[in-house]
Amino acid sequence: MIELTRKQVVIDGTPRIVMAGEVHYFRVAREEWEQRLDLVVEAGLTAVASYIPWVYHELPDGTIDVSGTTRPERDVAAFVDLCADRGLMFIARPGPFVMAELKNEGIPFRVYREHPEIVPGGWDGVPTPSRTVDYLAPAFLEETRRWYEAILPVLVPRLQPNGGNVVMVQLDNEVGMLAWVTNSPDLTDHLLEHFARWVDVKYGAARPYPAAPGGDGWAEVVRSPSEEWAGPLRVDLGEFMRERFADYVVALRTMAEDLGVRGVPFAINIHGTEGGSGTPFPIGISQLVRTYSGIPGMVSGSDHYMGEATLTTMSDLYVINAFMDAVHDDDQPLTSLEFEAGSGDYGAGAEMQYDPSTAELKTRLCLAQGNRLVNYYLFAGGINPPLDEVVDDGNDRLSFTGERHGTAAPVGPEGQRGFAYAATARTVHAVTANEPWLAVMDEEHDEVELGLVLDAYATEYHHPASALMTDAVTDLTQHRGAGQRRALVRSLLLGGYRFGAVHLEERSPRAGSVLVLGAGRYLAADVQRRVVAHAEAGGRVLLLGPVPERDLDGSPCHVLADALDLGHGEVVRDSGHYYPSVVAHGWAAPWPETRVGWRQELRPTRGDVVLTDVYGTACGVDVPLGDGRVVLLAAELPSSRELFTRALTALGATAGVSTSTPFPGVITTTTASADGQRALHLINVSGAALPTTVTLDGEELFDGAALQVPPRSGFVLPLGLDVAGVRLLGGTGEVAGVEDGAIRFRPFLGLDDGPGHVDIAPGTVVLPGDGYEVTPFPDGTVRVTPLDAAAELVVRVDTRSPLVDPNPEPGPELVIEASQRA
Repeated sequence: MIELTRKQVVIDGTPRIVMAGEVHYFRVAREEWEQRLDLVVEAGLTAVASYIPWVYHELPDGTIDVSGTTRPERDVAAFVDLCADRGLMFIARPGPFVMAELKNEGIPFRVYREHPEIVPGGWDGVPTPSRTVDYLAPAFLEETRRWYEAILPVLVPRLQPNGGNVVMVQLDNEVGMLAWVTNSPDLTDHLLEHFARWVDVKYGAARPYPAAPGGDGWAEVVRSPSEEWAGPLRVDLGEFMRERFADYVVALRTMAEDLGVRGVPFAINIHGTEGGSGTPFPIGISQLVRTYSGIPGMVSGSDHYMGEATLTTMSDLYVINAFMDAVHDDDQPLTSLEFEAGSGDYGAGAEMQYDPSTAELKTRLCLAQGNRLVNYYLFAGGINPPLDEVVDDGNDRLSFTGERHGTAAPVGPEGQRGFAYAATARTVHAVTANEPWLAVMDEEHDEVELGLVLDAYATEYHHPASALMTDAVTDLTQHRGAGQRRALVRSLLLGGYRFGAVHLEERSPRAGSVLVLGAGRYLAADVQRRVVAHAEAGGRVLLLGPVPERDLDGSPCHVLADALDLGHGEVVRDSGHYYPSVVAHGWAAPWPETRVGWRQELRPTRGDVVLTDVYGTACGVDVPLGDGRVVLLAAELPSSRELFTRALTALGATAGVSTSTPFPGVITTTTASADGQRALHLINVSGAALPTTVTLDGEELFDGAALQVPPRSGFVLPLGLDVAGVRLLGGTGEVAGVEDGAIRFRPFLGLDDGPGHVDIAPGTVVLPGDGYEVTPFPDGTVRVTPLDAAAELVVRVDTRSPLVDPNPEPGPELVIEASQRA
């Protein structure tokens, strides 16, 4: 039985962290399947995921082989059963779209040839450059049903509730992505008819369009918009497509359930990273939010490719997780269905190579934020088989990548251990050792929430000739989310703030909290009103960006500016001969004069000026509003732990975790469970060892001594963990496993005044031994400290007596080991 409850994945009554690896059976020779799965098991993974591509299983005559009649690699059941034989769960991804660098994104060539009406044109009727389709076209749905009728009966008897190992089924893949990346809405005649009915319901006779929906000229109005209605059309298309995608997923789920897929979660894969950046990721949330948000039995999974783990990457990843969670209900967990793995050398030309620690650092951050499933994509590479029909496209193989595929994967195309295999396996084993508490812990948050304005990400459709559409999309893209230059989020993370996000179109921030919001000139009236109401009721707001002055459709909207009695001038940008710089005042000072990319003149009638240009023109203000306050910083500021921490402190929000390091690079957060367990998460993304003091809830940890955090490393340190009957109150060692009555630790982090230690709760007898000293405290706590930082530490613990006894009576023992320092 599989349950999604309290943001946990509960399998047969036990909360789990599912660690999966993507292995494409169709890219691996049948006789090599077992060797690949043995490497999966060796790495410590507990599940395998795989696309099941329609284009591979359908033959040129239209028949479908999923049993291996024509090729042994087409025997899907055999592969799933081999996974089961090794105790591996299976995540099925049958499409119909699968992407995976396949021709037609996984749709058979025949479908396009026989049903040309499903292929959309975009703006001005120009054919779309991608192989997308009108998802709800009757012919496409009928073809999809035919595919599901072939593949799902293979999966149904193997579902986990039926005694099998299939624990999740993904419906389609990256829905809406192809239209977004090409800026080509799926404007088929069928879609335009549906859109016409939607517009009629929304507007009635008050519609902003010159032609009656569905009447003469309607197609031209949508495909080639005039500036008169370009603004409303951009907004309407975004809203409409959310509903259409939701209808599509309902159709797929209904087909699957009709065919017997029940009792396991259905997954939706959220796309959105682009060019190594995670900033556009919420575009995928915006497109697909109605396909899964608050719907029982549905789970969303991130799909991210951002390269090397850096402060920039980790800031993006933190936002991805926070924004995904903001639209989930109280039960829906965070998952990642495509978690970038490997060395980064995707083209096998050594153009790039990630540090092997990259996957570990990203994994640790995601788990600290509550991810319950991570699927490393691609875990094992393979060989793209030839197509069964000649299409004369240069290689006539299943994929456009050529013969070898997955050259960056931890396991290479020929089954060899890749550059990142050992590091990935080390990461998975570390997660497994900490699974009992990670599976039930949630991140603790300070009184800070990052504002998610989902409509600011509805920027996937804009006519290239429309100045209004282009202006709106440019403004929204520059200022949304983490703020320009990621200044908001990166600064908060470096300042030790732990925060989630609030979906501002749907709910208000927590009463009394500080809302942190990146926004530009375009901000919906309803959102402006919600921001104002939050401040008037005693909340506080930190807003980075120019003064909002337009609604999303381009119409004037000054709700926030009017509430603040705030006048403003034009945005002044840098140029080849002008270098705007700003100076801090009041609580923001001292802060060095800093060059910025732009600044906007603000003309406040009340409150304090906290930022000006070097000539004294205000561009940052702190304005009282009702019982609360709004700080507006109207300049393209760089990330600054000092400035933004001062801003949040002035607004009454202090960081629950604070660190002191000589250079940026350490990210900290804490997690806790309902039964009182707690952990500190430390991640050093820099290439330098950083001494780090940690203050938690106002108290210095480790008596104020600095932890020596190695470069490119991460740790889960106990603040109260129940491990095999012993409570670890605190310390500098991460649990590495419980085996044969022993608790193993990773090498302890050292302190600047000596070796690290672990504190064990009262009620535990610690036996003396070589290599460590035992220090009892008056409250019964016992501290164990290694004498030689490089030596293995073995501590024997008897849980029967609260006294430190060198000669205890024989009884049950617990062995705690600390392996050698790296």
